[in-house]
Amino acid sequence: MAEPLKVERVQTGMRIEKRMLKVLKALAEYLDMSLGDLIEGIVLHAFEGKAPFSEQMLEKIEQMKQVYDLDLTAAHSHKLVEENK
Repeated sequence: MAEPLKVERVQTGMRIEKRMLKVLKALAEYLDMSLGDLIEGIVLHAFEGKAPFSEQMLEKIEQMKQVYDLDLTAAHSHKLVEENK
């Protein structure tokens, strides 16, 4: 196993779609890691053009999406707007 790399982390006030966050939290819990670690891994894979999840994990994510009624896809990317309340 590779040696851990020391990094500086910062707190952020990022806003994210509610159901998407629920799926991400559930996935982090399933993988026994923090939400921040999960997001960092996804981003690092994306920056290299690599898929962050195996086929088996994608099936698990689909199950989680169904639980939280997350019907968004990549086609919705950059098209989401907040509801006026």
